[in-house]
Amino acid sequence: MTTSVLILLAVLVGGAFIVALWGAGIYNQLVTLKNRYQNAFSQIEVQLKRRYDLIPNLVETVKAYMAHERGTLEAVISARNKAVGGLERAAANPGDPASMKALASAEQGLSGALGRLFAVAEAYPDLKANQNMAQLSEEITSTENKVAFARQAYNDGVTAYNTYKQTFPPVVIAGLVGHGQNAELLEFDDAAKIAEAAKVSFT
Repeated sequence: MTTSVLILLAVLVGGAFIVALWGAGIYNQLVTLKNRYQNAFSQIEVQLKRRYDLIPNLVETVKAYMAHERGTLEAVISARNKAVGGLERAAANPGDPASMKALASAEQGLSGALGRLFAVAEAYPDLKANQNMAQLSEEITSTENKVAFARQAYNDGVTAYNTYKQTFPPVVIAGLVGHGQNAELLEFDDAAKIAEAAKVSFT
């Protein structure tokens, strides 16, 4: 084997090694960014579960005062159950567009039902004066705020992941290594309104 052939082989092997390192670096960064937004979603999950756990207590507290508002109470429980199912699907695959949109829709339905409940509760002075109701409202407000912070961290993580994989050179190999689909942001349109309604009405 001549010297020129050996040099060519060395260049080819060295080039292949550099390309492999380059590809590995991009893959590792994709995995890191994906893990980051998935971990951020787990914080959303913790806070949403806490909120879902508060809702049955809220309904039980208002039931004695709002006997004629059965439809409103049933709507809250139904919306809560849909949101629980939406969260379970989303937690199985954070970032999946269909799952995130379904969760956002379920959360919007729950926020609307809670908003109606707090609006109706305004007409019951004894309920507004109830200490347990005031405490639950405060906890719901606090939880909504924590959800908002966790959702912001998740959306920041998703944006960083999507931006990185759409840039060059990651865009060249992202689809080849299982990172072709963009992660979905999570938007809750009415959550802030619910926190504000609970705070204004009962604290």
